[in-house]
Amino acid sequence: MGTPVVFLHGTRSSSRVWAAQVAVLQRRGVASIALDLPGHGARADERFTLAGAMAVLDDAVARLGEPPLLVGLSLGGYTALHYAGQHPERIAGVMAVACSTQPHRRLVPAFRAAAHHVTRLTGWGGGTWNVVTDVLREVVAVDPISVLRRTTLPVWFVSGSRDPMRVGALRYRRANPRARHSVIRRAGHDANLHQPLAFNARMVRALEELAALARTALAPVGNSPST
Repeated sequence: MGTPVVFLHGTRSSSRVWAAQVAVLQRRGVASIALDLPGHGARADERFTLAGAMAVLDDAVARLGEPPLLVGLSLGGYTALHYAGQHPERIAGVMAVACSTQPHRRLVPAFRAAAHHVTRLTGWGGGTWNVVTDVLREVVAVDPISVLRRTTLPVWFVSGSRDPMRVGALRYRRANPRARHSVIRRAGHDANLHQPLAFNARMVRALEELAALARTALAPVGNSPST
């Protein structure tokens, strides 16, 4: 069956953005769960908190029964990295998409305040913009650089060539030289939607690399020397 996968979407989105990836894994006999984070999709009536996202992710990991690969886009990528820092023993690795920028502890609160006032005064985006202010309040607690410096888990970063969130990629490389980085041409922030075939190829490659690592770990080390 191979390593199972848990998918985490971005802000103002839902689990439905992973339909093409779930279908690919189904054809390969790989188990997967595409989550709705608090404040999104089937959980739209909840407020987004990082603790709530961790609880939803905990439940999905437990249901799969073996450590999965977390595949997270944008907010989902930050959430996956945060989970990797808290519970590395529960997962097999992380594929973080469109999140190669460290949340800035000064700029993010300012942007959150601006988003709140614009939403209140104009009504743009309806209720869905309220989750943006919740996300921005919570995301400052995420520290991908710290996680990358100490993790021993396999990590893959994927970005679209047209995604502005790539600006922090060099800092991420320096924090964890072992992490793999790839850029998908002619894709923006939502690389899995813009170039699904190229994205799926990278996802499958990551799963193949995990399988190879598992085989190496199980390989016999040879006969013990006789005494």
